[in-house]
Amino acid sequence: MIMVRGMSKRPSLSESEVRAGCPPRGWNSYDSFCWTISEEEFLQNAELVAQRLHSHGYEYVVVDYLWYRRKVKGASVDSLGFDVIDEWGRMIPDPERWPSSKEGKGFTQIANRVHDLGLKFGIHVMRGISTQAFNANTPILDINTGKAYEESGRKWYAKDIGIKALSCQWMRNGFMSVDTKLGAGRAFLRSLYHQYAAWGVDFVKHDCVFGNDLSIDEISFVSKVLSEINRPILYSLSPGTSVTPSMARDVSSLVNMYRITGDDWDTWGDVASHFDVSRDFAAANMIGANGLKGKSWPDLDMLPLGWLTVAGANDGPHRKCNLNLDEQRTQMTLWSMAKSPLMFGGDMRNLDETTFSLITNPTLMEINSFSSNNMEFPHITGAKYFKLGRYNLTSRPENYGVRHASEDLFMGLSSCKDKHAKGWSVKANGDDLEKVCWKENSKSEHQASFCLYKEKLLLEVDEETEDKRSHGKFRLLAIEGTDFCLGASASRKLSSKEFSRGSFSPCRLDANQMWDLKHNGTLANGYSGLCASMKRNQADAGTGGTRSWLATGRRGEIYLAFFNLNSDETVISTTISDIAKALPGGNLIHTSCTCTELWTGRNFGVVTSSISMVVQPHGSSLFTLNCT
Repeated sequence: MIMVRGMSKRPSLSESEVRAGCPPRGWNSYDSFCWTISEEEFLQNAELVAQRLHSHGYEYVVVDYLWYRRKVKGASVDSLGFDVIDEWGRMIPDPERWPSSKEGKGFTQIANRVHDLGLKFGIHVMRGISTQAFNANTPILDINTGKAYEESGRKWYAKDIGIKALSCQWMRNGFMSVDTKLGAGRAFLRSLYHQYAAWGVDFVKHDCVFGNDLSIDEISFVSKVLSEINRPILYSLSPGTSVTPSMARDVSSLVNMYRITGDDWDTWGDVASHFDVSRDFAAANMIGANGLKGKSWPDLDMLPLGWLTVAGANDGPHRKCNLNLDEQRTQMTLWSMAKSPLMFGGDMRNLDETTFSLITNPTLMEINSFSSNNMEFPHITGAKYFKLGRYNLTSRPENYGVRHASEDLFMGLSSCKDKHAKGWSVKANGDDLEKVCWKENSKSEHQASFCLYKEKLLLEVDEETEDKRSHGKFRLLAIEGTDFCLGASASRKLSSKEFSRGSFSPCRLDANQMWDLKHNGTLANGYSGLCASMKRNQADAGTGGTRSWLATGRRGEIYLAFFNLNSDETVISTTISDIAKALPGGNLIHTSCTCTELWTGRNFGVVTSSISMVVQPHGSSLFTLNCT
């Protein structure tokens, strides 16, 4: 379950999720995170959100995935045949766990109860149509007539609109895309989202349609349906694996928030992996860009704090967060400075005071909701800090935390408009397989190119669906004669630190392994429509180094954050003049600034030239400067 903070500023969620995974992100929210939750558990958490978090801006409680799956022996994240669907093939709550949903009520009574608490209600939904509905070949509802959809003199069914070749890669037995070019396909999606609106849903997290699983057609049509409904419903996208700013620009105006990382769990590697991606989206001016009936926000995923379960578990919560307090502060500080929707993923029934104080900290809430000019600030120095008796020593800054560029190439996935996606061509390979090669635009004629083997594909037609979508496409092999083909999307959900760059797996007649070489030199994937891109590997922060962020407040204050990603205490420093250069129109010359630091409570008094602080391993410092 998630709770999101007020949408008028920026989302904060609190998510009581019905899933074995993670929560949606958005406005500040509560997320009863990562276990297959029941109605009783959800409402217990929602009541505590209303009592303890609502006054701090947390506004939404969200049920995450698998609310439609029976919790019985044999059921799992990717099981088949355990879902509860209505006569029109639409998912409805499991009545054993959600007894108020019986007799066709869906989530109506839950939503009413949440609204009575002064909160808003959200759910997690998947792409397209369920495999269970497809196999049952359920009829499609026409919401205009209340009867089965008819066109061209006949009724339409699930097998007419489902695209088996475009099944969700990390839940292959669960869901598949629908053909939005068909009137029946659009009618099915329209019936889904009108049903959610009738239940009283205020927030939908649409999963398996973004990142490696990109489905622009479905996102565009769902956005259109939501824009036509006469009350606001926040629209969130997931997952965020391999998302780039160029990809996000194609959807940001259609939605309110979108994940830009894989699933975030309580490990330091997951936290550290967010620094580069948050920097890139801030630099691309994606924070608070135009969105559906308002703004849109890059989503750094859930805050796995407090009392949790484990990834993939159906039961829980049963353990404390694995991050230490410094690491938790670092996560909250980065999420707030980057203005990510705040989504709390712990169990409200066992919320400790330390976690409560952190997720409701007034300074962080102010920054997250009202700050502007949010950016990574590169003008810092970091030096290793030593204690020797009563003397403090620092090493030379250039010897610690330096990042080096690598000349290695890596294959990634990006929008086909990305300049790095162009440069692919076919190269003859004797009488055997052709090669598909990428060569960098370089003056050197002797530069080596990167090649994969193009497999001649005998078209196989699915007799049940007459799916011919593989026509004209091919598979790519790393080595001639092998039976391992390049795919563009992971077969499981990835964590934030796991970056998907395409992977090889046993060859299948699957859209995920189908590629199409375009005339403009791009290599497009048949599942997501994304293109293979080749970039030179620029080493990122990994789990070491120093970082800093800068923002301005609504009352003229300046917020400066230092982050120590190293495993040793580090002295991080900057100058007032460098801060002034980074701010729009900033001029702090001949200016005096008073400075306080949040986590230590230290008052630096008036500072005129520089700011320096010893920052704990994996820790952060957050300064507020008031300059006159």
